This record gives sequence, structure tokens and C-alpha cells, in this order.
Amino acid sequence: IQCCGSTTTSNEPYITNILGLLGIVVSGVDVPIGVDFSPISVIGVGGNSCSADPVCCQSTDDAQGFLIGIGCVPVDVSL
Repeated sequence: IQCCGSTTTSNEPYITNILGLLGIVVSGVDVPIGVDFSPISVIGVGGNSCSADPVCCQSTDDAQGFLIGIGCVPVDVSL
């Protein structure tokens, strides 16, 4: 589970450019993408809450310090 600063789809022009620059190939037109994320290590313990978008990603990439998650779906961390 990741805490994403923002989420979008792979068909957004700026995301397409970023993926191209990073050499990341995404199959599909509307793949959910998470940008600027950090892991949530323990859910429900003080100090580890996510004030942005909690998501679960199929894969993540840290290319040149730019954090991006691919295939991200929202998660309810209040469970």
C-alpha cells in the first residue's frame, strides 16, 4: 500500500511524457498511475496515516528520484 501525492491515468499528456522519459512502457490506454508516493508501513498506528490518496499499486518505479506507481487502485485504510 502506498500513499500517493496524486493519482491520474496513463493517457494524461504529462504522465505520457514522464513515462517516456523514464523508459516505462505501460500497456493499455487508461492505466491508473500514482505519482509522488511513499509506503504506508503500518495501518492504524499513530504517525503512519496517509493524508493523500492511499492506493495499492501493481508495480512501482523509482527512476532518478521520481517515484511513480503503475496499476494503482484506491484502498480504504480505515478498515
